[in-house]
Amino acid sequence: MPQSTPLPTAGFLVGGAVRDALLGTVPRDLDWLVPDPESEARRLAAATGGSAFALDAERGHWRAVAGTTILDFTPLASDLESDLRQRDFTVNAMAAALDGSLIDPLKGREDVRSGRLRMTSEAALAADPVRPLRGVRFATVLALTLEPATRRAMAHAAAEQSSGARALPAWERARDELWALLSHPAAARGLALADELGLLRLVLPELTACRDIEQGGYHHLDVLHHSLEALNQLLQGFPEADLALRWATLLHDVGKAGTRGTGEDGRTHFYGHARLGQDLAGTALTRLREPRERIRRVAELVRYHMLPLPRDDRAARRFVHRRRVLLPDLLKLMIADREAARGPLASEANRNAYRLALSRVLAILDEPPPKAPLLDGEAVMLLLGIPPGPRVGEALALLREAEAVGDIATPEQAEALLRGYAEAQGWHG
Repeated sequence: MPQSTPLPTAGFLVGGAVRDALLGTVPRDLDWLVPDPESEARRLAAATGGSAFALDAERGHWRAVAGTTILDFTPLASDLESDLRQRDFTVNAMAAALDGSLIDPLKGREDVRSGRLRMTSEAALAADPVRPLRGVRFATVLALTLEPATRRAMAHAAAEQSSGARALPAWERARDELWALLSHPAAARGLALADELGLLRLVLPELTACRDIEQGGYHHLDVLHHSLEALNQLLQGFPEADLALRWATLLHDVGKAGTRGTGEDGRTHFYGHARLGQDLAGTALTRLREPRERIRRVAELVRYHMLPLPRDDRAARRFVHRRRVLLPDLLKLMIADREAARGPLASEANRNAYRLALSRVLAILDEPPPKAPLLDGEAVMLLLGIPPGPRVGEALALLREAEAVGDIATPEQAEALLRGYAEAQGWHG
């Protein structure tokens, strides 16, 4: 029984908190079945200096927040065992009494000890459309093995959801499960399990459309499995990666399904796949109700993941100048992509050249950020005799890049560059 917060006066701790305690981890979310949810929530909030509020006043569901611990209180039914049997998996179908005794009608404790994920019943699995996908999350995050009958039932549920015989989960709920998967170090393994069960195609059809698309060249996996391995490489090399970067790495090649072609030399190519992938990634994440800013960043990372790395210092400075807003995440995606490729054209020499190019970019990223421009908009208009408008922005962009790559360093050089550019463009004030 967790002792970090006060206990209610009556009731049972249920679900994940009991499971986590048996696994030896400290639960942060505590679900209580109690006779009077409102009074218990208010009492515990007052005792801890926290807050209490109704989650669902009509059904009597209340929540208390005490520091980093969340306590949810729901009404205690007359038949506790029946309540437990209606839950999704046996490891979540246990309750602890206030004296610490365990109520475990479906032998969930045995499944915890055996590292097994077992459904409480097929009817319970079918009762909520998100439960099969949630089962993948539990199996991954808790390192549990699916019991054979449960695996078959989850695959059957996925097939029926795919055919329309069962309802799909709400997109927001599916997204939350994918967030939990992507946030775990074993995310690639979890997504592979979702694919094996037929669940991945329900939520990310753009990704599963890449199955069996062979690539050759630098690649040894089809596009789908390369994408999963790239995510795995990202999480191994950059465990601090945020959700946008994880999404971008998973979806970076979704455009290949729609751009595959064969050249005169017989080699497969995917011309324009990054641009199409940008659109497809945006479509997928919009469907999953991701925040708009995250969608924008993922789409941009996908769009530019195929940029060639610079071969000299000047090109590296241009690279950093043009893509600074995406760095260093873009480099991390490119590294993960590269590390996931082990095809016949891959070689240690190519890997060394890639590392050298990366080091050039990283060295420039370590330099102080750009200072104020050599000329501002007013100075540009006065120098060239042009009114406010797009030409001023074009001129300033030219100056910023020329300074970034080292072509100019003084206002006089900036003025000379602009005069020559304006003449070449036929600008006349």
